[in-house]
Amino acid sequence: MRSTNLFMSNVFKGKTILVTGGTGSIGSEIVRQLLTKDPKVVRVFARHEERHHQMMQDFAGEESRLRFIVGDIRDRDRLRMAMEGVDIVFHAAALKHVPLCETNPFEAVKTNIIGTQNVIDLARELDVDKVIGISTDKAAEPESVLGVSKLMAEKLFLATYFYKGNKKATFACVRFGNVLGSRGSLLPLLKKQITEKGEVTVTDPAMTRFVMTVPQAVGLVLRAVELSRGQEVFILKMPAARLGDIVDAAIALYAPEAGKKPSDIRIRIIGTRNGEKLHERLLAEYELGRALETEDMYILTPPEKAGLQHYAEVYPGAVKANFDKKLFLSDHTPLLTREELLTLIKTVTF
Repeated sequence: MRSTNLFMSNVFKGKTILVTGGTGSIGSEIVRQLLTKDPKVVRVFARHEERHHQMMQDFAGEESRLRFIVGDIRDRDRLRMAMEGVDIVFHAAALKHVPLCETNPFEAVKTNIIGTQNVIDLARELDVDKVIGISTDKAAEPESVLGVSKLMAEKLFLATYFYKGNKKATFACVRFGNVLGSRGSLLPLLKKQITEKGEVTVTDPAMTRFVMTVPQAVGLVLRAVELSRGQEVFILKMPAARLGDIVDAAIALYAPEAGKKPSDIRIRIIGTRNGEKLHERLLAEYELGRALETEDMYILTPPEKAGLQHYAEVYPGAVKANFDKKLFLSDHTPLLTREELLTLIKTVTF
């Protein structure tokens, strides 16, 4: 995977920053990386009391620069209090699991759509400088409730162009692939199954997914603050992998750690779940015409503003995206080998 560690001016120095969903895998890594950039204070906003408590222990010694705020983005009054005086917002709070969103669609709407609208409204009201929303490749031509709700959240962010008025806040999104090792994701599940049951469950070994690590995902989020001029979607160019190969690599790594032979671990195929695609895509077909690319990312520019030529001048090294090889499709981009996956998975902690 290409590096995202290009030179970036310290746009966070001395700033007051709010991270919604700040106790989650992505949110807590955003906090961790922000603390290396000399902010004035980082406010961690999330619902889970126990995760707040754990994070307070993990970040002992940083009490002067951290504020832990228990709250829900569905609660506008509580969110307003958390956002007062904030310069930058990272909006990471969301319902993110495909099966749960399929069976609880009203809850997905309340959090992923209405909660996002709350973030937007209050950021405008309170004159926040920049807001970066975290989305997913499942928003590109979605089939699941999760994908539809995240696409709607993206469209809310992009639609701020139409009612900006005299407000200074700018909004942009980043799209993630599958974040290896994030809470509730595949690798922690596989490790638990290998350790406790000696059997892993797989939906479909032929599935392909774009993959990234938590630090890579957060690196993209932080870069978006510097790069964004408003209403863009930033998408890291990621490798893809077959689900069956991810499972084989996980077994090869985690079985010996559990005192078991990889050959003894059984694999049970359970079939795809409601809302799941066989393959993913980073961009929808209708988005291709307004996409730029750099060496390591795609930049989806807003259709309402100036043309691609203007935007290409804004982003260093950006050119009109070339999709001849269809590398934005997970079944067309080069797939990681099992050996490459094993090397990558060894770097993942959870």
